[in-house]
Amino acid sequence: MVEESGLKRTVRSEVVKVLKHRREDRGMVLEPFASRCVRQGEIHELVTTDQRTAGAGDLVDRVGFLGFTEITRAGVLDAGDTVLVDGRPIGRILGFDACHFPNHYNVLIAVDRLVTGPEIGLAPGTDVAFSPARKETEP
Repeated sequence: MVEESGLKRTVRSEVVKVLKHRREDRGMVLEPFASRCVRQGEIHELVTTDQRTAGAGDLVDRVGFLGFTEITRAGVLDAGDTVLVDGRPIGRILGFDACHFPNHYNVLIAVDRLVTGPEIGLAPGTDVAFSPARKETEP
């Protein structure tokens, strides 16, 4: 396999709405794409799942909703990127569901146990960063 990815910067965002519900039957489908470009000002939904081994085309039913976040520093989100809330890692990007696109993507975050926005202390204005899986960030 050819290594395609080089260095990239951390994507930054800010929570604009907190969500507090869970579903066991959501039916999200992971897109066949391992990365998505996001522009400053776009708003995307953050969703946790404990279905950590799901891959492209798989259904993701067990989810915990975190909320919506506005991109404040554009870049590329990749599966495997670490998701940090106020600097604390909460999981890794599993993939993307596009059921609401072009309005927004659902960014699925692999976690050990489902959590919702209030359970991890999210509030409007909370910083969320998406850091490369390897030590390839710029400050």
